Amino acid sequence: MQERFLEGRTALVTGAARGIGRAIGQRLARLGACVALGDLDAAGLDAAVRSIRDEGGQAVSCTLDVSDSAAVRAQFARLGPVEIVVNNAGICPLTSPDDIGEGEWDRVLDVNLKGAFLCTQAALPGLRAAGWGRVINIASAAGQMGGVAVGVHYAASKGGLLAMTKTFARILAPYGVTVNAIAPGTVETDLVAGWPEQTRRDIQAKLPLGRFVQPEEIAAAAAFLCCPEAGAITGATVDVNSGLLMR
Repeated sequence: MQERFLEGRTALVTGAARGIGRAIGQRLARLGACVALGDLDAAGLDAAVRSIRDEGGQAVSCTLDVSDSAAVRAQFARLGPVEIVVNNAGICPLTSPDDIGEGEWDRVLDVNLKGAFLCTQAALPGLRAAGWGRVINIASAAGQMGGVAVGVHYAASKGGLLAMTKTFARILAPYGVTVNAIAPGTVETDLVAGWPEQTRRDIQAKLPLGRFVQPEEIAAAAAFLCCPEAGAITGATVDVNSGLLMR
């Protein structure tokens, strides 16, 4: 792959204040993209933008609730044509199915699934006009095999995201745009780092590789899907899960 093959491209990464989204934003900026980082965490966004700029990259922050259609449209209008969309924003309550209220169900689906749809929908005119583009949806192994520790609403939202990935892949293929998903297993984020040590050991013991995924490994998969050599890959799901699910 060329070192800066995304030079001149504009990317939007949602849920980019920390964890997976921040790692992806940093990786795309290193490859030359001008990266817009979207999140509701303004302080986290500022830190992520500074980190990219300190390395000489281009980044701007977008305070964004992806479940708000008006806010999404306004941000896309502000940014202009976006050629790379990474739908990473998501929430993951661990509520048992007996205790999930209608409001919580709606909020999880609104952020995890509707938010990805709204951002992709807003990007459509620019993607079609450019004749090139990449849409990457951060799904989950839970969307493929059902939730093990996560809530049923989270697993359902990620399963829907995988179906939506394939649908948009068919719609956008004639315009030279690929649409793919990455399905992580448990990723070493701040949330996971705060789990009880015994819980961490129990989960790791079930992984063939014996360790959690690093955010940078998800970012590397996203970078590959953006590269010229990945131009024939669309409608696919890339598993990055330490062997949790082998298909």
